[in-house]
Amino acid sequence: MAEEKQTNYDVIVVGAGPAGMTAALYASRANLSVLMLDRGIYGGNLNNTAAIENYPGFKTVQGPELAQDMYQGATQFGAQYAYGTVERVELAGDLKQLTTDMGDVFTAKVLVIATGTQQRHMGVPGEEEYGGRGVSYCAVCDGAFFKNKHVVVVGGGDSAVEEGIYLTQLAKKVTVVVRRDQLRAQPLIQEQAKQNDKMEFIFNTQVTEVLGDDNKVVGVKTHDSKTGKDAEIQADGVFIYVGSVPMTAPFKDLGILNEQGYVKTNDLMATSLPGVFAIGDVRETPLRQIATAVGDGAIAGQQIYQYLMNH
Repeated sequence: MAEEKQTNYDVIVVGAGPAGMTAALYASRANLSVLMLDRGIYGGNLNNTAAIENYPGFKTVQGPELAQDMYQGATQFGAQYAYGTVERVELAGDLKQLTTDMGDVFTAKVLVIATGTQQRHMGVPGEEEYGGRGVSYCAVCDGAFFKNKHVVVVGGGDSAVEEGIYLTQLAKKVTVVVRRDQLRAQPLIQEQAKQNDKMEFIFNTQVTEVLGDDNKVVGVKTHDSKTGKDAEIQADGVFIYVGSVPMTAPFKDLGILNEQGYVKTNDLMATSLPGVFAIGDVRETPLRQIATAVGDGAIAGQQIYQYLMNH
């Protein structure tokens, strides 16, 4: 007889990035039954990150490698893992009921929202049409398709410049199109980029359209906000880093989001709903890094235990 699938837990963590995995580690180590639920492979945005140089304990580490280590740590005390995108959340007394796109229904006393963010789209013609055919939001995933080719990177923050630097290991040339008159990336990263012969920067410029030949990307149209001139850049790929948006659609009716869609919490990671916590990049926070996500997860793990002791 097939073993019956467990559907009821003390804690369900939605999202298995660094924050979610840390919360699962702390909660399961406190002898609570924990389910991590994610729409894909564990690690979250770690899987889209090449070299990480600002996570304590590592001089440098690859994102997917760190994800693997974190997952092994997170599951060593019995936390379970399941695939699925949460489509609906219902609160029934003290219980939280989650329905996934796989048709699974799970219940728990505690819900931890750790769904993170995804790359914002520019919203210009051609962007969606050529997604996966030259338009990308992940240099680590797709950079290898552009060996010895010319790529455009859109954005001027840390992600844009770091991923641009990564792409120079593969591409022949990397053109970074920046909306403002200067980069917003950290000075150290800017310095590395400026010393890289394969990188060029175009400032005060917006991408207005992604151009293609019906099969793949062939370039971008641009608008210079200073001169008012329109131009075209020929390129084989476009990597877009124009900010992030929180993945909070399933939670929008719970009354716990701010205007931008991030989850509001207190310093203990608790939302205004009893037994509902939020951690990592998805919450309203001044810094979104692996180190802060792990810190959030640890605090939440401890608070969950306290909450369940009192309920």
